[in-house]
Amino acid sequence: MDPSRRGVLTAGLYSLTLTLPEFDESPERITRAAAGRTVRVGDGEVQTVRTVTDRIAGILDELGAAHARPMAAAFLVNSVGPWLQASGTTQVKADLLSAAADLTYLTGWMAMYETAHGLGQKYYVQALRLAREAQDHVTYCRTLRGMALQASNLGYGPKALELADSAAEAAPASGPRLRAFLTGQQAHGAAMVKDRRQAFARLAETETALAQADGRNDSIGGYDQSAYHFHVSHVLYELGDLPGAVKELQLSDRARPANEKQGRVHGNGLLARRQMELGHVEAACATWDTFLDDYVTLSSVRGDEHFRALNTALPAHAANGTVRRLRERTREVARQKAA
Repeated sequence: MDPSRRGVLTAGLYSLTLTLPEFDESPERITRAAAGRTVRVGDGEVQTVRTVTDRIAGILDELGAAHARPMAAAFLVNSVGPWLQASGTTQVKADLLSAAADLTYLTGWMAMYETAHGLGQKYYVQALRLAREAQDHVTYCRTLRGMALQASNLGYGPKALELADSAAEAAPASGPRLRAFLTGQQAHGAAMVKDRRQAFARLAETETALAQADGRNDSIGGYDQSAYHFHVSHVLYELGDLPGAVKELQLSDRARPANEKQGRVHGNGLLARRQMELGHVEAACATWDTFLDDYVTLSSVRGDEHFRALNTALPAHAANGTVRRLRERTREVARQKAA
């Protein structure tokens, strides 16, 4: 069911030297002729893609990327692909390309989140191409920003900053929430290359833009106070302020919407690891307990990474009664996950 198994996209290694399609102000002609099961597409197909994308984003938050990505991949192959080859008015085709770009971006984000980085990068490039053909600046910039996040996850600081800057530079006059979404990632990239001045300047821009944003947060590429504090934490950690990074992760967790279970698993997993680095074993155990509440019902490679880190860190503190009780719980969770 995964496009990589159907010849649409092939998995591979992440590339630092990949050539990206630039955004061209002259739109390509959207004239691919009808082929496949659907002869002609209209607004109904466009709305279907957008609705499915929103639903998959919700499943991602509640159940994890390991469940949500196969759904997205299957829908791209079995429905979106044939619709893109069907005929329709120029406006409908542009709208469909834009909706397809959004879903492809989300699928790439999920692949990246599940550490399938080669596949994620290929999805991202495909999303750039679709967004360029649709003349969709927002999704194009959002995808570049996703690629910056991927580079930062892999530890490629200069590449992360380059992609984050490219996303911000490619953005036209954008709303405040999108500006915050982009400048927050620039701040992280700047911190990775130890440019303290730029990192804090970008954080200030992010805070200002977010304060100007309205109450609506998109399900795809959204940005809120939780995400802002998460970025502040990354910046402080990269610049050597571990206590400050822990405090910001705590603020991020308090601000996170209740339905974002996958984000909470990652945030608490990271927080507990940072607390362990500080030597705050009891606090880390309390965070691990909260992590396990969500992790047991979630399917996520990122969550699995945190779970392994938990089990690696605890034996060094086996004399601590709180740690012993937590280790018992981790064994039970491991049995439940394996069942």
